[in-house]
Amino acid sequence: MERELIERYSRPVPRYTSYPTAPHFHAGVGNDLYRSWLRALPAEAGLSLYLHIPYCDRLCWFCGCHTKQTLRYEPIATYLTALFAEIEAVAAEARGKVVAVHFGGGSPSMLKPDDIIALDAQLRANFAFADKLEYSIEMDPNDMDEARYDALGAIGITRASLGVQDFDPRVQAAVNRIQSFEQTRDVVMAMRKRGVGSVNLDVLYGLPHQTVASVLSTVEQVLSLDPDRVAAFGYAHVPWMKTHQKMIDEAALPDIHGRFEQARAAGAALVAAGYQAVGMDHYAKPADSLAVAARRGVLHRNFQGYTTDAATALIGLGASAISQLPGGYAQNIVATGEYQKAANASGLAIAKGFALEAGDRVRAYVIERLMCDFGVSRPGLVAQFGPLAAPILAEMELAVANDRDGLVEFRGDLFAVRDKGQPFVRSIAAVFDARLLVAGARYSLAV
Repeated sequence: MERELIERYSRPVPRYTSYPTAPHFHAGVGNDLYRSWLRALPAEAGLSLYLHIPYCDRLCWFCGCHTKQTLRYEPIATYLTALFAEIEAVAAEARGKVVAVHFGGGSPSMLKPDDIIALDAQLRANFAFADKLEYSIEMDPNDMDEARYDALGAIGITRASLGVQDFDPRVQAAVNRIQSFEQTRDVVMAMRKRGVGSVNLDVLYGLPHQTVASVLSTVEQVLSLDPDRVAAFGYAHVPWMKTHQKMIDEAALPDIHGRFEQARAAGAALVAAGYQAVGMDHYAKPADSLAVAARRGVLHRNFQGYTTDAATALIGLGASAISQLPGGYAQNIVATGEYQKAANASGLAIAKGFALEAGDRVRAYVIERLMCDFGVSRPGLVAQFGPLAAPILAEMELAVANDRDGLVEFRGDLFAVRDKGQPFVRSIAAVFDARLLVAGARYSLAV
């Protein structure tokens, strides 16, 4: 029965880091509408800044990010000029205080120490920063040296996030990501030495040549580093969208049953080690803010995955970056050259987006709560959205009535995903996606 269940609910669906999802973004959202959304933010708004550095000095074949390989620093220096211009333009329109900053990529750890300091200074000169700030960065151990460690310590980084993927040399070679355990350990130690209080490590399952045993070996090594958070993601094989993934030998990829067993084994090992399961693929120490938010029912999900970030607006800066504001979503131009032209000319570089309608907000709320809490309070939904909740309530009734596999149920006034259904929560959330079939998009496997 379990094999049939896995096959039935592993169909490709969105990861639901937003609703509506990115394939629905369109060119009807541009600089002018984005500017109006920024101006509408209240003075007391909390702002979360995401800065995208779309460069790496090597191209990992599993990567699904918008990035490009460069062995020269000149393109990065040129890019920063445009990024600085966008920071000034956006900050001139947006009110509120910055409560979170995240450097993502690509490999933001490629930035030279002086540019790390200068980028931080540019942000602080243009935005008002809250006294309490979460400041995080994605790091590639191959980039790091003492000067970079010192620069990150100087700007006040509070969380370091490192992609481990898998420590098995055969797997690493198959995805072009060579990174030893010792390199990873040294980065963790260096960042903690500089006062970083939280370390997040990412592991992947579903990679070529992975087995349950190899995944568990990697998890054991990860646990030896005592991370505060661990994300156990399923590899998203989307070669039609990320052509470099064609370098991966598809014959070496595990099937959906192998992926499921790898995910289950990794999760069980992390829970056995004392970590709390958060959402469908995150694990955190019980005292970590992510675990606390999950227990309190205030966990959130955005383009960076599960987060405690409750900011009024997420502002994306840099090529391909996506902003999420009360008015809707706005995404910058993806191509770095075109982004730089636009940002240098006018400060803003919006290519597309989506203006939220009332019904979208209801569905976005329901999908986020399912992805975060595995449940939605029916009275709470009505209290927040009034008559707009009626279609969703009817869909919940229908979902329970038609559930032949025992994945969902009503627990009093709570529409809940059962333990059996939690590995398939993306497929369950998709039931409430009114736009799922509209865009004609292709997605990764749900398991």
